[in-house]
Amino acid sequence: MNREHTRVIRIGDRVIGGGNPVLIQSMCNTKTQDIEATVAQIKALTIAGCDIIRVAVPDMEAAKALKEIKKQITIPLVADIHFDYRLAIASIEAGADKIRINPGNIGSEDRVRAVVEKAKEYNIPIRVGVNSGSLEKNLIEKYGGVTAQGIVDSALQKVRMIEELGYDNLVISIKSSDVMMCIKAHELISEQTDYPLHVGITESGTLVSGTIKSSVGLGVILYEGIGDTIRVSLTGDPLEEVKAARLILKSLGLRRGGVEVVSCPTCGRTRIDLISLANQVEEMVSKFDHLDVKVAVMGCVVNGPGEAREADIGIAGGVGEGLLIKKGEVIRKVPEDQLLMALQEELMNM
Repeated sequence: MNREHTRVIRIGDRVIGGGNPVLIQSMCNTKTQDIEATVAQIKALTIAGCDIIRVAVPDMEAAKALKEIKKQITIPLVADIHFDYRLAIASIEAGADKIRINPGNIGSEDRVRAVVEKAKEYNIPIRVGVNSGSLEKNLIEKYGGVTAQGIVDSALQKVRMIEELGYDNLVISIKSSDVMMCIKAHELISEQTDYPLHVGITESGTLVSGTIKSSVGLGVILYEGIGDTIRVSLTGDPLEEVKAARLILKSLGLRRGGVEVVSCPTCGRTRIDLISLANQVEEMVSKFDHLDVKVAVMGCVVNGPGEAREADIGIAGGVGEGLLIKKGEVIRKVPEDQLLMALQEELMNM
């Protein structure tokens, strides 16, 4: 089922599915009961471009904290629940815009029913989440190990369980740390359901390895027209998850706006500290998120102007100085230590 034709599901004041923009999610790594720290992190993530935020609810104190957190943020709040159905109920009552559960670890049918009835009462969606690491033994035995088909079967069984309880306000999440298995699982499930899919490569790793794995996996899945909302799962600052997710969506043409920075690899012709300059530019342009422009950072004046032709604006380094370039045309020379400032001034004028 292509994302253009999945069901439309409302999460707070946002919607996913039905061809709506693919939304970016992240998860706080603060203690949810620490309201001040959690709100501060959510506000920072919101500025960075996060559309939906999830928090862990491991105990009743965390569940009760949601009410105050919700008052202080502007994006939908998702409660992540495992094992204790009472935490799901309390989170819904505290104002969660969506809950994430694995019905398989919630317990008896009566407990799952209690959660579903409460979600129905408040008309909030349930994200049915299944990870390859939590696959049931009978499915592992059936398929001779953890497989894409087994993950899909597990998720659809849980969806049917909730449907049989009279509720279909659902989002499905099937994740694996195995990139190719995750891709295959999404291809399979998209053929069997029209529920919107929350897509991600779970436990993908640290900033570098996790971003690469997520970019490959999410890139393929999203390019195939699958996926309505995404999370890049990294071992690190959640802000890096949001940055990576935005770049993935922009690279695929699924999101516009914000400044895109392109920079060349260093070579023997480089006469400036290009690595430092490119990083400074990337940090600086985050202040110009309202612009929809491409900025080029090139290491030499030999190929720089030509390579920067497709950018709206760019800089190319020389010996102690650099060129300021617009639409491939050199507009002036600037001392090396003033390149960053000159670029910032041009962006401010734009």
